[in-house]
Parts: sequence; C-alpha cells; structure tokens
Amino acid sequence: MTTASMTGQWLPYGSAGTGTRLFCFPHAGASAAVYAGWRAAGNGDPAICPVQLPGRAARGRETPHHDPEALADDVLSGLGSELTGDYALFGHSLGALVAYLVARRIVERGGPPPRHLFVSGRPAPQLPNTRRELHALPTGELVKELRALGGLPDVLLEERSLLELFLPLLRADLTVNETYRHVPGPPLPIPLTVFGGVDDPRAEPAELAAWQELSADSALFTYPGGHFYLDDRVPELLDVVRTRMAA
Repeated sequence: MTTASMTGQWLPYGSAGTGTRLFCFPHAGASAAVYAGWRAAGNGDPAICPVQLPGRAARGRETPHHDPEALADDVLSGLGSELTGDYALFGHSLGALVAYLVARRIVERGGPPPRHLFVSGRPAPQLPNTRRELHALPTGELVKELRALGGLPDVLLEERSLLELFLPLLRADLTVNETYRHVPGPPLPIPLTVFGGVDDPRAEPAELAAWQELSADSALFTYPGGHFYLDDRVPELLDVVRTRMAA
C-alpha cells in the first residue's frame, strides 16, 4: 500500500485547504463523519480534516485500539507528513485525549508542532478517573449510561443486531479513554483551548479547567448543554477557533 493510500484511510475527506488544517478526532464509537458538517461551517478557514480511526466506516475490518499509547503512535505513523506546516488539532471526549497524546508526542520527538491544540468534553488527562468506568459494563447498563449522555443513535436502540456489531468498537474506544494513565511532563509549548458543556456529567467545569495546567497559553470556554453540547454550536466554536489561532 502506498503512503498516499495509507494517508487516505486516515483522512477520508482529504486534507487540502488554503487555511490552517484542523485535524479533528471523534468521540468514542464515532467515525470521521461526525465532522463532515463542520467542513461547510469552516468554509476552508480552518480547513476541517476529519480523522478516521481504525475499526470504523471503511476501516471497519481493522481491529480498533484498546491501548491509548498504541493508538497515538498509530495516528502519528498513519498521518505522517500531513502533520506539518500550518495545522492544528481538535478532539472531543475520547478525541480530546487522542489529540493531546499526538501533540505531546510530536513535541517530545522534535517534530513540527501544531499551531494550536483544541480539546472538548473530557476531564484533563492528569486527573484521576473518579467515575464509574463504562468499558466493561454489561450491555444493558452500558446502553442506559449512553442513553443518558445522548451518545447512542436511535437506530442502534431499535436494532439489536446493529447494536451488537457496534459494541466491540465502542468498548475498545472506552477502554482507551478509561485506562490512560498520565505521565507528568513539562507544559506543552502550544496554545491550548478547552471547550465543554456546563451540564456535562462526564466532564465538569473544574475538570475542564484543569487542562489549563498543561499549557502556559490556555483558555476555557463553556456553553449550556451536556456531553454533546457542541452539536448545535459548530459555527460558534469555529469562531473561537479562528480567534484563538489569530491571537
């Protein structure tokens, strides 16, 4: 497989654009398609580049990662030379952890760092997990938790066979998110912006604010809503992205 085709697996919508390329990492169980609508809202500034992780959509035959460090290494290997020039990273929930780990690796390995790191809907990675872990819950209890968050499409609730196909990927993603153990290090030399919903039961405002310990140049923006507060605020979030990157 050529380098171009390998990169195409990771970037199903491409990465071309005249503005800053914003590589976007999805939440647990989601595919790159969750950011498809962002592309029009971004209008090329930034150029929205949804990232397709293994185990979903056209990569559905691939085994999803269960280990956060291995996933971050795979992202770096897969995106390769795309992570150069004028680019930034965004991630929501699980995606926030992935974006952070990728940024940290790039800095530690002396690569060209992203212009900005944007994270959303996840407690800061250095905080201990004090919540009930979801990845190993029985199916009924897991579905109940996800329904409360609003993170389970209705079609999966209505079609048990589809749900059973979806759960291994979701459990793998939740394992990545819940088994990460932070290794202390120096603050990132990258501006950091944190987003979140004030009523998010999985990421309270104080847990979001703790991200600011990881960069000397940081800002926090919270909005009404729960874990998926951002679904109705894409233009607003992208305005903040533009403003923060121009600062």
